[in-house]
Amino acid sequence: MKCYITAALLCFPSLLFAQAFSRQDVKRAEAQAKAVTIIRDNWGVPHIYGKTDANVVFGLMYTQCEDNFKGIERNYLYQLGKQTEIDGEASVPIDIQLQLIADSADAIRDYKTAAPSFKKLMDAFADGINYYLYKHPEVKPLVFKHFKPWYALMFTDGSVAATETGGIKLEETRAFYGDGGQKMGAVINSPSGIYDLANVKETGSNGFAIAPSRSASGHALLYINPHVPFYFRSEVGLVSQEGLNAYGAVTWGQFFIYQGFNRHCGWMHTSSYADVADLYAEKVIKKEGKWYYEYNGALKPVTTRKLLLKVKTGDDWIEQKTITAYYTHHGPILGARDGKWLALKANNRSYNALLESWLITKANNLAQYQKAMALVSNATNSTVYADDRGNTIFWYGNYIPKRNPKYDFSLPVDGTTPATEWQGVHPLKEIVTIKNPATGYIQNCNSTPYTASGKSSPDKDKYPIYMAPDGENYRALTAIKLLQDAHNLTLDGLIAKGYDHYLAAFDDLLPPLFKAYENAPDSLKSALNEPIKLLQQWDKRTAANSVASSIAIEWGTLMVKLMPPPATDQESTFITQRMKAVAQQTPGLQQLALLSAVMKDLKKRFGTWKVQWGDMNRYQRPADGITFDDNLPSIPVGATGSGFGQLPSFQSRVLYNTQKRYGYSGNSFVAAVEFGPRVKAKSIITGGQSFNPASGNFTDQAQGFIDGKFKDVLFYKADVLKHAQKTYHPGD
Repeated sequence: MKCYITAALLCFPSLLFAQAFSRQDVKRAEAQAKAVTIIRDNWGVPHIYGKTDANVVFGLMYTQCEDNFKGIERNYLYQLGKQTEIDGEASVPIDIQLQLIADSADAIRDYKTAAPSFKKLMDAFADGINYYLYKHPEVKPLVFKHFKPWYALMFTDGSVAATETGGIKLEETRAFYGDGGQKMGAVINSPSGIYDLANVKETGSNGFAIAPSRSASGHALLYINPHVPFYFRSEVGLVSQEGLNAYGAVTWGQFFIYQGFNRHCGWMHTSSYADVADLYAEKVIKKEGKWYYEYNGALKPVTTRKLLLKVKTGDDWIEQKTITAYYTHHGPILGARDGKWLALKANNRSYNALLESWLITKANNLAQYQKAMALVSNATNSTVYADDRGNTIFWYGNYIPKRNPKYDFSLPVDGTTPATEWQGVHPLKEIVTIKNPATGYIQNCNSTPYTASGKSSPDKDKYPIYMAPDGENYRALTAIKLLQDAHNLTLDGLIAKGYDHYLAAFDDLLPPLFKAYENAPDSLKSALNEPIKLLQQWDKRTAANSVASSIAIEWGTLMVKLMPPPATDQESTFITQRMKAVAQQTPGLQQLALLSAVMKDLKKRFGTWKVQWGDMNRYQRPADGITFDDNLPSIPVGATGSGFGQLPSFQSRVLYNTQKRYGYSGNSFVAAVEFGPRVKAKSIITGGQSFNPASGNFTDQAQGFIDGKFKDVLFYKADVLKHAQKTYHPGD
């Protein structure tokens, strides 16, 4: 079905009323708005005050729309599998995956049966967004003219990638459901693609908890450092008369603090590699035009559901596609390998997952925090925690299914036997946990929890392998080196540790290169004498004025590209082992040839290979967010991406038609918190709070973000009032 856009109302009459905001809706929203006070401080950060939690949620969503409605809509286009309506055919496979993984009908049922108090929050979530659209008719949504309360149940944690696919690739889903399902059943036996560590979008994070014994004040400290695409979250303060008093980062379109703190405790979520989703290899057969799968010696019918995709095919055209989706009792079929269909069993969306995220925001002590986490419904995050009682805790993962240890669940398991079925979910007390370690510190940098606290780290032999199958990375090695001997830490001292520029990967990468140089022919030695000498003298810390940093990072990026693709998601986490292997196994002359190629490329781009890192590595915030330009103002940056072991991350690359590298992912909202009688905190975000280039808050935090010079968090209302830039109610 194809519709011309001017005739779209004839094809989809509901569009006539899609943005309708009834008189009753307006009256309800106006009552909420009067009960909400928003104070924007001098940094543009919104502090939202209300009598009830619902009032604050309403105000939060309104301020998010003020700052970045486009970001909210984009997140829900993703979560609801509707990106094709804007991006066209290229987004078909990902939208198919997302609609397979999370059924909106389930979210609607969850909303209808929700506890009345929680339903109020979801109603306020939708009302806050819709009231903004009502008050700002100049804002033209791409797709969503009216947000529904149940949308919140489609996006239940704040991770960058909030869905688990069990390792299935988009190419496999595309092959299986290609041409609207007409090629259903096509098989890919070996997923292809080049693994490029240097250019992947970072989804990692760093979280540190420091015990009172190691802090200068005798109070626990927490360091919050997610690595995400720039501008992915906003910074907010939330206060109600119902016990809500939290500050931190909120992902666009969500109503809970994802990473942050309150008067008594704080939490930093890092991405977990615990095995929380599994693929089941289903043996299928077609009889009399219907599909069946074998299970426990019998045939069971494959169930189906219709997926609707509206695909933009031109400026004025929308094509409607209906795809038949297939399911077994294990879950949706996402692809096929070796003649068997692959069903995904996962917990990507649930009522309890959203409830857990909210209750964490409300938790004011360890007991309340643990009660929230005991819902064990967060499938993507680990948690580093600290509080005003001096507790420092690390939970690796949260939602972890119990499995039969006889099977390897890192690969697709046999779907024909009950022996591979999950056996419930591990309670919170059974997952990998570190509580108040004697070493006095906890670090997690998306690596194994079994080195998270030095000698106080957990014993991996006491846990099933699927709980923590990941290996070590260089950020973790850097963090351990910096924290194991650290004492008398202040907030500024902790920030300095978190902004250390050491690149531990070059401890493994450079020695083989130097050995290759020693054994090289004299002519090659002569040509590479200067760059090798610079690298030999380099302290392995990046700096804006360092030529060695430029050479090392450009050369190291080429070395990383020699890594073979990992066989599993878990294997991809063994960064140190894989980096050592590529350094040791790559022929010396090839390594030297890559160094020569770097010098040649730099000379071509800049006229000389002696380029300081800050001259080529830049921060720039384009007005449209995507169009970088070498001729426009930018700021030199001394940091680099975290793949080589640097704790602060500034992921950059040559973009579009530029010669210089520009940052696009890495540090976002970063904070350091001290939990004393009065909570003290400092924070920084990428560039600034505002998305308006004309605003003074567009890039006012940029230099501090680059240099690690954080601003004081205005947590208490008296301090907020002293620095108030604007005070208003939603809709004013």
